[in-house]
Amino acid sequence: MTKNLLIFGYGYTGQVFADLMRAEGWKVTGTTREAEKSAALQAAGHDVFHWPGTDIRPALAAATHVLISAGPNDVGDPVLAQLGKEFAGAKHLEWLGYLSTTGVYGDHNGSWVDETTALNPATKRGHQRVFAENQWLDLFKNHDLPLHIFRLAGIYGPDRGPFAKVRNGTARRIIKARQVFSRTHVDDIAQVLRASATAPDAGNIYNVCDNDPAPPQDVIAEAARLLNLPIPDSVDFETADMTPMARSFYAESKKVSNAKIKTKLGIKLIYPDYKTGLRALLATEQATYK
Repeated sequence: MTKNLLIFGYGYTGQVFADLMRAEGWKVTGTTREAEKSAALQAAGHDVFHWPGTDIRPALAAATHVLISAGPNDVGDPVLAQLGKEFAGAKHLEWLGYLSTTGVYGDHNGSWVDETTALNPATKRGHQRVFAENQWLDLFKNHDLPLHIFRLAGIYGPDRGPFAKVRNGTARRIIKARQVFSRTHVDDIAQVLRASATAPDAGNIYNVCDNDPAPPQDVIAEAARLLNLPIPDSVDFETADMTPMARSFYAESKKVSNAKIKTKLGIKLIYPDYKTGLRALLATEQATYK
């Protein structure tokens, strides 16, 4: 029987996962909140609904697998706000994935965290994610929903790398003591989701990141080196001119363990560190724009 995947939030990560599963014969349907984006995706051959705005219940009833990629807001998960009753009764689902963030762990001053670490978010976005995770976990506990939570580190990939800023001179090496971030290439997220979706094990929570947590200034320097351009100047975090959103990312410093995706899902990372990932991005970019 053909597997039927429904993705709420058919954005950057969702589309990469969709392409992977569609290539394996799965039927994939997505949703987007923007009518214009929905129309453009439909014109490009994607099976996409503008939602909210369209009755999505028949698609949910037909789905064997569901991925929630839409972000939460102040009142929790927007999908559950609209479809909580439908999900509570969705006994036909084989797998449900929820994309969260490693921001739920909060600040650990550069120390390691894993899936057993207590949640202590330091930002509003992190608190929203914890609330949304708990909403889905309640459905798992009370209605046997086949839930799997994926806590994603900083996502990069095609069209989401540091090269453009390095080229146009807007990249800065922001220096803050003991600041490290974990990252993950979008292709590795997709392979983790595929491994879980094809062998469901409800109730599991997975960190999704590479092997090499690193200071952000090191990533910028590596991008400049690969482009044979001068390494951007360093700027002290305390005096740097940054938007509140940009500054908020520096409120948390931690190294995220990915051991569970390797032992539990058998994952071998395509891009085990940012250097490998950046080299591949640049090679693809150069081949595309020759």
